[in-house]
Amino acid sequence: MRAIIMAFCAVLALAGCAAPPGVWATDEAVARAAYRHDGPPRLTLFTMLNNSTGSGAHTSLMINGSQRVIWDPAGSFKHETIPERNDVVFGVTPMVEDVYTRFHARKTFHVRIQRLDVTAEQAERAMQLARAYGPVPQAQCARSTSSILAQIFPSQIGQTWFPRALADEFATIPGVTEETLYEYDSDDNSKVLAAWDPSKV
Repeated sequence: MRAIIMAFCAVLALAGCAAPPGVWATDEAVARAAYRHDGPPRLTLFTMLNNSTGSGAHTSLMINGSQRVIWDPAGSFKHETIPERNDVVFGVTPMVEDVYTRFHARKTFHVRIQRLDVTAEQAERAMQLARAYGPVPQAQCARSTSSILAQIFPSQIGQTWFPRALADEFATIPGVTEETLYEYDSDDNSKVLAAWDPSKV
């Protein structure tokens, strides 16, 4: 069993579920970046899946409430212009959302995108839970995200360690819509962020 868990952690590390915790942007940076999308209150579950095996590699949750953020537990998505506190990424404009998904989609992984319109209260509750969660250890992206979602949908979501299992459970909630993003860039996904200049968008 220990060998299986270690192998599982290694896969998640390669896929982007292994960033060091403890990032804490300043109040000024967070306030300056705050972005409120004009769409409905919404939860968007991102699941990164291996193109060869179909196994889950990373889980994250975009929350559109009083502002739009991405809960990216133990994620490797980092850019100096995008503030983060622990695992909550702030300032998620459409351009940031686009570069975030393209950062994860590449020749070895695709992104399953599941959207669910929720009440304003549910969106705020999800954001509060994410902001209060604290830094997430590597390989616990699905466990932490499912813990948050289980408090919003207690009869439909249970805690799990596995990104694909969480996505499959989330899909059973009435109203969820899905799409899949495939891209075939190099596995060196750092080039996506290195090439991104928000001042030129």
